Amino acid sequence: MPDNKTAEAAKDATILSAALSCGVYINSACGGEGVCGKCKVIVKSGQVIAPPESAITAGEKKRNIYLACLTTVHSDLEVEVPPESKLDFDNLTPQELELRLKGLYAKSEEVESVTAGAKEKFAHSPLTTKIYLKLPVPNLEDRLSDLERLCRAIRRIKDIPNIHTGLVNVKQLGELLRDSDWKVTVTLGLKDGVTELINIEPGDTAGKNYGLAFDIGTTTITGQLIDLSHEKILGTRATYNKQAVFGSDVISRIIFSQEENGLEKLHNTVTDTINQMSRELIEEHKVDLNDVTSILCTGNTTMIHLLLGVDPKFIRREPYVPTLNFVPVSRASEAGIIINPHGLLYCVPGVASYVGGDTTSGVLSSGIYRDKEISVLIDIGTNGEIALGNEDFLLAAAASAGPAFEGSGVSCGMRSSRGAIEKVKINAKTMEVSYQTIGRARPRGICGSGYIDIIAALLRVKLIDKNGKFSLTAAKRLREIDSGKAFVLVEKKDADSASDIVISEADIENLKRAKAAIYSATSCLIRHMNLDFGAIKKIFIAGGFGTCLDVESAITIGLLPDVERKKIIFVGNSALAGARQMILSSRAANTADEIARKITYFELSVDAHYMDEYVAALFFPHTDLNKFPSIIN
Repeated sequence: MPDNKTAEAAKDATILSAALSCGVYINSACGGEGVCGKCKVIVKSGQVIAPPESAITAGEKKRNIYLACLTTVHSDLEVEVPPESKLDFDNLTPQELELRLKGLYAKSEEVESVTAGAKEKFAHSPLTTKIYLKLPVPNLEDRLSDLERLCRAIRRIKDIPNIHTGLVNVKQLGELLRDSDWKVTVTLGLKDGVTELINIEPGDTAGKNYGLAFDIGTTTITGQLIDLSHEKILGTRATYNKQAVFGSDVISRIIFSQEENGLEKLHNTVTDTINQMSRELIEEHKVDLNDVTSILCTGNTTMIHLLLGVDPKFIRREPYVPTLNFVPVSRASEAGIIINPHGLLYCVPGVASYVGGDTTSGVLSSGIYRDKEISVLIDIGTNGEIALGNEDFLLAAAASAGPAFEGSGVSCGMRSSRGAIEKVKINAKTMEVSYQTIGRARPRGICGSGYIDIIAALLRVKLIDKNGKFSLTAAKRLREIDSGKAFVLVEKKDADSASDIVISEADIENLKRAKAAIYSATSCLIRHMNLDFGAIKKIFIAGGFGTCLDVESAITIGLLPDVERKKIIFVGNSALAGARQMILSSRAANTADEIARKITYFELSVDAHYMDEYVAALFFPHTDLNKFPSIIN
């Protein structure tokens, strides 16, 4: 309840697994380890067994509240899943969700105008192309074999020395050529430096060639259907990554992958989502599935391993070496992706275990790899990735920010979905709180941009000190909760929540560590090149979260450096933009390979100065206030 769904579960199965089996998604940020406390459910009737040491208070036990991930089934049950424990993947309208995850707010026109000059226009040469051929009919003077005749005709149009094809095409070639009166369309694909003859069709279908570009994020998955022949985006879809039920961050998912059938579940979850999104796009735009000849995916290193069904365990084991960074081109069907049966799957190359193809894509689409001036690209997320450089060098690092900015690890945190508090102001005179929620709905919790706004507002009106501790002036809104003091933003009676919506000192501590990880990683990269923030021409903020961000709030808390505001540029989903460039241009794809090989991975954990930088950033905005001259202290 309240979805009124029934699941059949074996004795000793967890409530979490039972819920998942019938499509009820419960928040399990820690991947079922029992430590995040996000999966609380109410057992209305029936017998369960739960470990006595689970993170449930005595008062909650009296109300039959349990952790779904640790509580096992021992009879027929009726279970209520409260709103704050649900992962509502579809609780925004498609339009709202698509706009949020693409980063297309009011800033979208500004983003396009600022970045237009940075984006290189690559020559149109899709990774898979279709060519219509009229073959000369064989005779006694021209007795080339059917396959040689076909390849000769292709080479008259394209300068291709070596053309490979599979036996399945050869077997049906003779009949097909004669039945089609020697008029056919061939589909050619670039496959690791070789041109492959993917498909042969009767007649002229050269104008019907489509591809899919996907950004597989830890939190969200975004995809586009692209007309490869006419360089046109036909449609976009976005949804939350349902792997979140197995853990909110890549480490949790890697750990889950080692459980029985864990890797298979993670793999199937992402491919099922891609197939569903693809199917919706194809049906909406009345495209024949057989005309979708390629799909290109980008994402962090762990997400690409899980997409391919490759064991990711070595990513988190010293010396942190992934199975692959450069993924061989393969049939999409080998990964369980449904397009043309002969269609190809391309993956954007990554750099290291924690700097993946999404960073490569972002560097490509932002254009920093070819600028004379030095810029930095920051993707703020669970695994924050930072790239620094210009035409001469590229340096990248991963900042383990944790999932706090994604709404996990904080008491009232939630994803950017309906009812999430995303903007907050506090009146300096009355101390009254005003807020805005996504979808203008009753508040259910707080998302990442909301938390940044809250902390900045608390700092501005001096309700917290620079260490994140509440002052006495906040007393009328303070409550004592299990983790200590908490500031009430919205009382239970005004919220769509089972309790008050609060921010606690423990929440502030988690968010302080997350912002310190991003800032110190960026600072370390810049210092490593004997530079300072003043030498940086542009700071690109990537990802859907970036476009929700209030720049002044981010600088106030010390997440972003105190630089000229015009230097900070939101680029939305730079990973998807790069993927789109690549599927439309082999030159862009080759450039991405060059970028991935050029990027030097900087391992922060072995840098002698990183811990000093990190500790110095564990303060609002920073220990060294000279670094933030525009912030009123």
